[in-house]
Amino acid sequence: MTTALPVTIKFLQRPTRDDWVRQAIAHLDTILLDHSHCERKAAGVALNLIFRYPSSTKLVRTLTTIAQEELSHFEQVNQWLERRGIPLAPLAAPPYAAGLKAQIRPQEPDRQLDSLLVAGLIEARSHERLGLLAAHCPDLELAAFYRSLMASEARHYGVYWTLAVTYHDRATVDQRLVELATIESDLLATLHPEPRIHS
Repeated sequence: MTTALPVTIKFLQRPTRDDWVRQAIAHLDTILLDHSHCERKAAGVALNLIFRYPSSTKLVRTLTTIAQEELSHFEQVNQWLERRGIPLAPLAAPPYAAGLKAQIRPQEPDRQLDSLLVAGLIEARSHERLGLLAAHCPDLELAAFYRSLMASEARHYGVYWTLAVTYHDRATVDQRLVELATIESDLLATLHPEPRIHS
């Protein structure tokens, strides 16, 4: 199997491996459940940034919309879980998100910059992987659902990058993005044994 998408996703250093696609398609119910968790967490990331930086007007307004969209996606994925008879349940998280969050520096303004870029990288990878699921999913209706979410995910990672360059020097943003994107790709270099959206 060859991947359906070339490495044209902005920000990502390397494309998703073919073995992830095979693993995901073989475990669609688990991927759907994990997708639900991902949408809930993505809404939480946007809300946490709003709470942390309440005086940053553009950030607050923009991420309010993002949080609302992520919660809408959360509800849509949960409807798919219900249709397929998959109960909501916890899942052990792969090391991906924790590995990225460990790179967030604790002092401001670095903390804000890193938080925005990490969120953007996660959204970029989500966009890529939803596209792969849309291309390879044998359930055509589910594939169409994944395809319908791709535009939102692309917009979301663009929003986080735009906020980064709004509040931080462009050259600093670009340099830090390369550093974090390299780490992001390294975290996915070995396929996690448990199927997840980011594994």
